[in-house]
Amino acid sequence: MTFAHPWLLLLLLLLPLAAWLKGRRGPAAAFLYSSVKLATGLTGATRSRAGSFLAALQWLALVLFIFALAQPRRDRSETKVTASGVDIVVVFDMSGSMQSEDFELRGERVNRFNMARNVLEGFIAKRPNDRIGLVVFASQAYIATPLTLDHDFLRHTLDRLQIGTIDANQTAIGSGLSTGLNRLRDLKSKSKIVILMTDGVSNAGKISPLTAADAARALGAKVYTIGVGMRGEAPMPVFMGGQKVGYQPQAVDIDEDTLTEIAKRTGGKYYRADNTEKFKAIYAEIDQLEKTAVTIKRYAHYDELFAWALVPGLLLLLAEVILSQTIWRKLP
Repeated sequence: MTFAHPWLLLLLLLLPLAAWLKGRRGPAAAFLYSSVKLATGLTGATRSRAGSFLAALQWLALVLFIFALAQPRRDRSETKVTASGVDIVVVFDMSGSMQSEDFELRGERVNRFNMARNVLEGFIAKRPNDRIGLVVFASQAYIATPLTLDHDFLRHTLDRLQIGTIDANQTAIGSGLSTGLNRLRDLKSKSKIVILMTDGVSNAGKISPLTAADAARALGAKVYTIGVGMRGEAPMPVFMGGQKVGYQPQAVDIDEDTLTEIAKRTGGKYYRADNTEKFKAIYAEIDQLEKTAVTIKRYAHYDELFAWALVPGLLLLLAEVILSQTIWRKLP
């Protein structure tokens, strides 16, 4: 519930002061009596409970009238969002090597998978008007979410992904890219974008990465490729009994030549994300490169609720008048 004139509610702050001023003892009432003895005992009279009750009805009615003046209403606004025309498919490597912990986030060591997911969530938040889909791959490729404007659903799905939910023994980059392209194939978009993140070399799948790149060029899709991981050796966690007991150095082997060629053939760009700051900067650059204007229309509709305060206030005021003139009649 909202108020059309919320500043009028400040009048409620004046009611305690008004009650105090009204309750102050004024000059003694003057009556003419033929004998002083007739007024014996009147000087000690006090206000009856009936008088307090009638006064309470008046104050409560005044409170309700102030609420009615502030015009309470229920907002049933509707926002019509027109998609920007930029369709983005993120192709996300979920092979076992993505567990290497060569990134640091908020002072703690995190693996490549969680780092990539964290940066991707920030990118999604900045693109509310783009349809975004998610493809994951390792030995095979799978559609995690179709292209959608429902980014809450997209983020929820992204949060549920874990290494090991699909066969993570190999890396099928060509299959991942071609699966992402299939989501864009029949769409009439202003711009078709694929963001491919991987930390390895393609060693599985029936489609080569460069063949998939040629298909992307034929579709008019631009592919941005990101090599994930530090250079040299990366610390791979070692688990025993489900608990992490230490780290084992693992050589970082990213096929940068192939990733660079994929980007080159499609008009995209290759990036190397070897630390947290650079990873964030990559997505920030892609966000700036792929901007487009969008029109958002907002329709406002309100259900007016002032009658729910006005009618009870009038009834209370009417009850006070009737009671004060009948069973609780008072002297002038």
